[in-house]
This record gives sequence, structure tokens and C-alpha cells, in this order.
Amino acid sequence: MSAPLHVEIVQKRSSRASKDFIKETVHCYLANFVAIKPGATLSRELEDAEDLKEHVQSISFCDAEHECEVAPSDCEFVYHVFRLDTFGAETDTLTDAASGEELAAATMWALPNEEFHGLWESLVYDSRLKADTLRFAEAAFSFAERGVDPNVVGVNRVVLLHGPTGTGKTSLCRALAQKLAVRLSERFPRARLLEIDAHSLFSKWFSESGKLVARLFARVAELAEDPRLLAVVLVDEVESLAAARQAALRGLEPSDAVRAVNAVLTALDRLRRLPNALLLATSNVTGAIDVAFVDRADVKRLVGPPSARAAYAVLRGCCAELATRGVLAGCAAPLPLCDLESARFRETEGTAQSLRLWRVAREAAAAQLSGRALRRLPFLACALHMPPRTRPALPQFLDALHAALLQHAADAAALRDAGDPDHAPHDGSVRNGTRD
Repeated sequence: MSAPLHVEIVQKRSSRASKDFIKETVHCYLANFVAIKPGATLSRELEDAEDLKEHVQSISFCDAEHECEVAPSDCEFVYHVFRLDTFGAETDTLTDAASGEELAAATMWALPNEEFHGLWESLVYDSRLKADTLRFAEAAFSFAERGVDPNVVGVNRVVLLHGPTGTGKTSLCRALAQKLAVRLSERFPRARLLEIDAHSLFSKWFSESGKLVARLFARVAELAEDPRLLAVVLVDEVESLAAARQAALRGLEPSDAVRAVNAVLTALDRLRRLPNALLLATSNVTGAIDVAFVDRADVKRLVGPPSARAAYAVLRGCCAELATRGVLAGCAAPLPLCDLESARFRETEGTAQSLRLWRVAREAAAAQLSGRALRRLPFLACALHMPPRTRPALPQFLDALHAALLQHAADAAALRDAGDPDHAPHDGSVRNGTRD
């Protein structure tokens, strides 16, 4: 028997069936499969399943322990049945006592949320980043459930993701919170994600900053008073905390900035005593992160631009999505990279288009495109490098995709040159819409 295969089942909001009924029905449905591909999602296929179409929106097979197809008889299914919250985000406000001004202190999401559905699967990294963060969080909550003393075995339940902008740090934090709400639903039937913009922690009335920080984290503690609720706190751009304290110590900011940052660190120490709380933080400026905060993080991971392998997986997924939605003609998607490796990257009629995509992925990785910029390329290819109102086949789309990549590189270079007053344009550059 191989490792368990997690099966996530989204129950329709109109369904009144019990979770046990849905698990049993899905289990009978999957027993008819010859093989199951981890990472696959069934949705349209369920319209032909009479017992499921009334109750189930989608079925996803997701587990990093499985890389190849598995037979249902050879694996143990672990089922997770849940409904998606559709009410969106709420804004949590605090009142600045000095000015009476209402401050948008945080954004709160009920989890699992429709906004984040599929986000975990869409994130591609050429490492075990997703698997490691998930395993860390599950183990940390397991220790808390067993009552392991954090003073003896140090666990703060704090994750720090750092690296350049656009690499998916915030998206990964949101996706992790969503995944935990699904995986730990037996223990935590309710889950909330509280997103804090670190910039909003500091009032323009410096005398109130520390108090506002304390009150905000008091809200988190109030949420966590419910032992059946999972409270995940996301602090974006946490480096601003360090910048404020360093500036204050140099005499460039009022000393209240130090009190505000100290209030955050004190709050983190209190959160570790709450067995149902997890703190996730992101930073775009690695060197500016406060040492005291770094010391409190159990996991500190660099999230860099996609490698060639990751870029290929992202672009291949984009091609499949565009084909599914009818933007591209035909349904032949590029081959998985493992198939190209098995063919030793030899060009044949069956591998030609996939190899073209691989070359684009390698160029994108060499140019260090962020994940955000990479996912934008397919749209730019269709919008700017294809005739209007056409439905291109894959070869024509790949031509446009490569043109979009070259244009992105040229635009980025021009932007860098514009910021350098001593830089003289190269021959052939564009000025005011004309070519020199």
C-alpha cells in the first residue's frame, strides 16, 4: 500500500447530503477507475455521474507524495468534503484614538473561500516549497494538539517567505491557509484568514501606533478563543516593521515606532501559546527584515523567479487553460516535461511544439521573469501579437508567445535605461514612437 492520496471534494451549496454520504458515493465512483492521476481535477465529467452531479462540484486528487498515476486498489484515499464560502472579504477597522479616524487594519476571509479555490494547484515551484510548508503547518498543529510544551520543543508556528516581488509569496500564503482549512477541517470546522498590511500598523499619529498594533493582535486573540476555529494571520511586507525600528534607533523616526514594533514581537510571543493560530509573513527586501522577527520564524524560505522547469509547467498549464476555454484551436496540449526528458529532448513530429515551448521557458528563466510576469505573457501574446478575433492553433500561439517574451525584455530594458540619466540609447532604440 502506497502513501495516502488526498481527495478534496467540493460540495455544492445546494446539496443537503451528509459528508459521509458524499464520501461513500465518491468512493464507489472512483472504484470504477483504472488509474488516477494526482493533480487532476474532475468537474465536467461529474455531469454524467447520476449519483454525484446533484451534490458534488469538483473532485481533486492532490498529494505531493504521488508523482505517477496510481490504481485505486493500490492506495488509501483520504477524503475531505467541504463547501466554498462565497461572501468574499470583510474589512476589519480600528479607530485611531488621537484623530477619531477609522483605519482599515486588516482584511478577513472565511475559509475555504471560493476566491482561493484552485490557487494551490496553480502555483508551480521547482522545489518542495509547497509540500514543505504544508507539512510544517500540519506537524506544528499536531504538536499543539498533543500538548507539546513549546518552551521545551521550540515551535512558534511562524513561516517567513522572502524574495523579489512577483514570485507568488502572498499567493502561496493564501493557498496554504486554504489548504489547511480543508485538511484540518475535522479538528477546525471553522477557519479565518486575517491579512494585515504592515504599513497600516503605523498610525500617522505616532503616539497611537503601539496601541493600534496591540489592539489589532488582540482581535486575533479573540478569534482564537474559539478552539474549533483555525486562525491564520498573514503579515505582508513585514520588512516595513524592521525599517521603522531601525529608523527610530538612528533618530530618524519618533521612538513610538520602536514601541509599535515591540508590540508586534510581543504579540507573536503570545500567539505561540494559542494552539489554533499560525502566522505567515512575506518580505520583498530580505536584508531589511528585523533580526528579532527572523529569530521567531520556524521556517524561512527564499521564493525566487521560476526556473526553466517551473516556467515550462506554468506556460503548459496556460496553454491547456486557453485550449479548454476555446481561445486556442484544437485541444492538443504540450507534453509534460517528463515526456520530453524521456525522449531526451529529441525533436520529432510529436515533440516539436513542446520543444518550442521549452525554449521559451528557458529564455524566460534566463531573463528571470517573475511568476506574475510569466503568467501575463499568454494574454499579451493573444492581445498584441495575434490578429484580432482569431482562434490560433498551438504553433501560431507559440510564435506569438515568443514575441511577447521578446517585447517584455525590450520594455524592461527601456524602463531600466529611462531610470539611468547617464545612459545613452543604443543604436536602433525607439524614441517617441520612431526608430533611430
